[in-house]
Amino acid sequence: MRILFIGDIVGKPGRDVVTAELPRLIDGLKLDFVIVNGENAAGGFGLTRAIANDFFALGVDCITTGNHWADQREILSFINDEDRVLRPSNLPAGAPGKGANLFQARNGQNVLVVSPLGRVFMEPQDDPFASVDAQLNACPLGEAADAIVVDMHAEATSEKMAMGHFCDGRASLVVGTHQHIPTGDAQILPGGTAYQTDAGACADYDSVIGMDKFEPLNRFTRKLPGNRFTPALGPATLCGVFVETNAKGLAARIDPVRVGGRLKQTIPEI
Repeated sequence: MRILFIGDIVGKPGRDVVTAELPRLIDGLKLDFVIVNGENAAGGFGLTRAIANDFFALGVDCITTGNHWADQREILSFINDEDRVLRPSNLPAGAPGKGANLFQARNGQNVLVVSPLGRVFMEPQDDPFASVDAQLNACPLGEAADAIVVDMHAEATSEKMAMGHFCDGRASLVVGTHQHIPTGDAQILPGGTAYQTDAGACADYDSVIGMDKFEPLNRFTRKLPGNRFTPALGPATLCGVFVETNAKGLAARIDPVRVGGRLKQTIPEI
């Protein structure tokens, strides 16, 4: 199975580059399943129904989120009915929506997607490791699921790496989001799970993690909060991770994907 995971989509520039590039990637990479992290898609904060529907129309199969999942309050009106949008899996009991779901890919196989939220340097939620463990035990790789993807939305690289090793041999891909910078550590772990600490963002990289530079610089240099952060509006780079799985659902290959904008381009050869 061929899976593309696309990192945090930041505002309109991020949406625009996904709109421009994703159809070509689906065709060129012969993708069976596409996941995007959409928690920053609406002006940098949250996700709306209209934006989610636009992603689905492009060929996106699942939208994961993170700590900004409910910044657009309208998500509460549709997340119980839209199984393709996942909120963090380790929220307290009673939270609306789902934190994991089993999907059917284009090739007819089943893909489990789990969307845990880290606790280090972030507002703590329930244990993400226990949350993921419960999902992997309930829907084992090679039995109920032909592939499993875990989007570890976290601040600390150590927590993301720990999740990768925790899932090694039980998931096809563990990939980090939230930091908005693509890391150079794409690899297949000893047990066969593909891993990258952060997929990067779909954003203008002439920015501070996708946001217009002025306000972050003002806060760093003057320690005075001013205006709200807003997405940088230059040409964006689509950043993501491509994974191909073997007959056991483990990773046969992992490749970074970067298309458009300022960053050095890289597209896997098929």
